[in-house]
Amino acid sequence: MPVNKVILVGNVGKDPETRYFDDGRGVANFSLATNEKGYTTANGIQIPDRTEWHNVVVWRKGLVGIVEKYVHKGSKIYIEGKIRTRSYDDGQGVKRYITEIYVDNIELLERIDRKLDGENKSPFLESSIEINPTQENIINPSIEQEEDDLPF
Repeated sequence: MPVNKVILVGNVGKDPETRYFDDGRGVANFSLATNEKGYTTANGIQIPDRTEWHNVVVWRKGLVGIVEKYVHKGSKIYIEGKIRTRSYDDGQGVKRYITEIYVDNIELLERIDRKLDGENKSPFLESSIEINPTQENIINPSIEQEEDDLPF
């Protein structure tokens, strides 16, 4: 039973390039860096950190929108997908090969803030919570309430 499944956790190397086609489909491309921690062998040989770069392709409609809005250079993400290798002619008669990760699932691994009306708000919050001055006084009873002339 053949299986082609990749799971990667890493940092985005450049802002995604997103393109949309006339039929409404979109594609996002970006690079992802994964890092293997270096170590010292038993006989004292230092093995340095090793960074591997992956070409990532996102075709799924909903995922392209998420990548476009929330994934940026330096973002830490988790992806699941498949490895695909394709070939192309480089224009000088040389056949080149490229290996890409086609994404089936993506998860953002850090808090995402976006600017709305000059304030940082999480995109996952549907509404903001406002503190009522009377609630604040309950928390800190030493603050006296000011009375206003409003009838309600």
